[in-house]
Amino acid sequence: MAVTHAIGRRKTSVARVYVQEGKGNIVVNNKDFKDYFDTAIMQYKVEQPFVLVEQKGNFDVKVVVDGGGLTGQAEAIRLGISRALCEINPEHRTALKPDGLMTRDPRMVERKKFGQKKARKKFQFSKR
Repeated sequence: MAVTHAIGRRKTSVARVYVQEGKGNIVVNNKDFKDYFDTAIMQYKVEQPFVLVEQKGNFDVKVVVDGGGLTGQAEAIRLGISRALCEINPEHRTALKPDGLMTRDPRMVERKKFGQKKARKKFQFSKR
């Protein structure tokens, strides 16, 4: 009963995922994932890799996640679980890749520039 470790990232969220065979318990930061993620959409995002490879309820998952918001954390956990499942069985990659679960989303917040209000927004221009 070996524990498989993988890391998932999204924006500024980092999720360290530990997967092992079990009864389907998912624990995020020492809480049940249904208590941590209250909306059904985010709960689905966390379980999505297991649904696609038809292994829901076969693995226990322990997650330590920090940084970012709840959506970024849910997607970071999804990537970490997908990577761990591919490490357990490389054939799972064919089911996960078409839905984009093996791709690290590179989009990050653009930095604010000096002399401007935000990253792209300027201060109001006054001609006179």
